[in-house]
Amino acid sequence: MAKVNPFEMAQQQLLDCAKILKLDQSVVNVLMQPQRQIQVSIPVKMDDGTTKVFQGFRVQYNNALGPYKGGIRFHPEETIDTVRALSAWMTWKCSVLGLPLGGGKGGVICNPKEMSEGELERLSRGYIRALWKNIGPDTDVPAPDVYTNGQIMAWMMDEYSTIQGKNQFGLLTGKPLVVGGSLGRNDSTARGGMFTLREAAKELKLNLKGAKFAILGFGNAGTYAATLAEEMFGGKVVAVTDSKGGIYDEKGLDIKKVSEHKAKTKSVVGYNKLKKLTNEEVLALPVDVIVAAAPDEGAINEKVAKTIKAKVICELANGPTTPEGDKVLYKNGVHVIPDFLCNAGGVTVSYYEMVQNMYMHYWTIDEVYKKLDEAMTKSYHAVYDASKEYKINMRQAAYVVAVKRVVEAMKVRGWV
Repeated sequence: MAKVNPFEMAQQQLLDCAKILKLDQSVVNVLMQPQRQIQVSIPVKMDDGTTKVFQGFRVQYNNALGPYKGGIRFHPEETIDTVRALSAWMTWKCSVLGLPLGGGKGGVICNPKEMSEGELERLSRGYIRALWKNIGPDTDVPAPDVYTNGQIMAWMMDEYSTIQGKNQFGLLTGKPLVVGGSLGRNDSTARGGMFTLREAAKELKLNLKGAKFAILGFGNAGTYAATLAEEMFGGKVVAVTDSKGGIYDEKGLDIKKVSEHKAKTKSVVGYNKLKKLTNEEVLALPVDVIVAAAPDEGAINEKVAKTIKAKVICELANGPTTPEGDKVLYKNGVHVIPDFLCNAGGVTVSYYEMVQNMYMHYWTIDEVYKKLDEAMTKSYHAVYDASKEYKINMRQAAYVVAVKRVVEAMKVRGWV
């Protein structure tokens, strides 16, 4: 399968929305490209005494609604086009949730699995030294993403604080609790997605008790989603995948034991001697809900979409479905909860972390979950109502809601 260019996909989705909203070409021209793209070279002294130079990026897409917001990825196959696409999706994600934030994204081409803790720390601090003039609590607020975590955020925050000569906990979100992190951040992406699934099930009159779930991508978000599918709904997870392949048991998988197997072997494959399946085979299984949580942009293309039997797809990952795949799913009556709505729980709790950092008062986990539930529920229904009003699919509706808000901000600011 030819690799999909994620930024071209993001641009096509925006053009589709522009037609629905009948936007002026001048407005479209502004929205189609990032406001700023920064590429840096980061020299890092490795443990063996050599110096290796890593390439890093930060793309700041649009800040009409507020400071840029978006994660930093450490990945061996990172590309500028992936970062561009993710920064665009972050713009729409913050907007669709009604957050006073714009969209940005960062990345470094590296393989953290092959680096020591010391090397990772030096790389993290080097990234901030290269970019510190372009980021800040009221300018651009990064967060963890693929292969980055709270510890990496703590090193980055400390480096920035050192440069500024004062504590700057608000530089990033997703930090450890002891240095200004927020309760509820770890499972916020999956939990937010499950809140939208709950609302979708009400609209579709789908009983989630005993419903069969397939989880594509058994990483952080996917593992939490599997657990929450059982805890919140009494659902049954029958299939999970990771980068090595997938497994399926129609009677249901023991998620705790699958997690233990993966921790030991680095993959879900081989658990209980179950037959190994491809992602495409898992997507075609007779399930009720697919949770697409694997970082594999464009995996649900036109061909794959035709095989899907699920009633609902929750896109916890960014960009899993191509525009052609969307058309097939919509025609076949599959209800897609689109990525930048479904997975917006993470950035929403990140925003709560920013607020807590600003006034140095921290909420209980129940307060965080309650606010997240209210935000995700309200946003889901805004998108669902738009899909009905315009007679369009849920992704197009999410774009309509999000782009309208950004365009309104751009107009009142006199940009267009």
